[in-house]
Amino acid sequence: MVSTEDVDIYRVAGIDEAGSGDITFVSNRKYVSHIKTTQASAIILGEDIPPIDLPTLRTDDPYLAFARALEIFFTPLRPEIGIHPTAVIAEGVQVPPDASIGAYAVIGKGCTIGSGVAIYPHVVLYPGVSVGDNCLLHSHVIVREDCALGNRVILQNGVVVGSDGFGFAPTKDGGFYKICQTGRVMIEDDVEVGSNTTIDRAAVGDTIIRRGAKLDNLVQIGHGAQVGQDCVLAAQVGLAGSTRLGKGVWVGGQVGFAGHLEVGDKAIITAQSGTSHDIPPGAVMSGSPAFDNSAWLRSTAVFAKLPDMVRKLRALEKEIAELKNLSRDAK
Repeated sequence: MVSTEDVDIYRVAGIDEAGSGDITFVSNRKYVSHIKTTQASAIILGEDIPPIDLPTLRTDDPYLAFARALEIFFTPLRPEIGIHPTAVIAEGVQVPPDASIGAYAVIGKGCTIGSGVAIYPHVVLYPGVSVGDNCLLHSHVIVREDCALGNRVILQNGVVVGSDGFGFAPTKDGGFYKICQTGRVMIEDDVEVGSNTTIDRAAVGDTIIRRGAKLDNLVQIGHGAQVGQDCVLAAQVGLAGSTRLGKGVWVGGQVGFAGHLEVGDKAIITAQSGTSHDIPPGAVMSGSPAFDNSAWLRSTAVFAKLPDMVRKLRALEKEIAELKNLSRDAK
């Protein structure tokens, strides 16, 4: 901290948008040069950034400190406690006194609702659904029959949990016979699922999202798949049926997994990759079909040069042909 004067802070803002009364942060070194031009009144920096002429909060994790700072200045929306008169709740379902059930929500027969649950308008829980403590279900979430949510699960708008898996048996006449999807979807504690993500049930067995996993918008989890503890899946990721991700796997946007794959703990699959085989723990994979990221980077660098390489190769072939003709003429 260079300045010892008291500084009044009213807001958290990005480094380029910040003004007087704002605190900002730098967690990515490519933004270090922006420190000179920021108009913020204070800044959150890592321990490795040299001292600057601005009130500074030093931390070994600026991004986490930024996240916690946001909570100080922002109060999340939360519906009022109680049951809206238009909600439809099946007979026998017990709603805790500290829960919130929004307008036109539908809660089916045999559902269980935990303490502190917030259910926004137009949420539908099919019969037999279990919702743990302090879950937050935003508008238009649908949780199908007999599926279960752990504690502190957040489902963003339009999430569908437990829709039928894509299962059809081919028939001799060229048609398809629908396979009954009898399994469940089990979502463990502290999972967040992004808007319009779908998690399918299987014909037999459970589709499981393990504790702490974070799924972005528009993710498709196929029937019988398992997403490991603390995995992170970016937007438009698709897991085909029975794919299993280990602990701490990071998956970039638009990655596709073929079915029945095993992905080891802490593997990283970069954006727009296509995986067709098992991936070992700790591997970093890119491309389609995906292979080692370092080799992929070298390959893409060569790929951009292929037209010029082909032109040079053809020129060499032409020179060789001309030399052969001269040699024959000389004889």
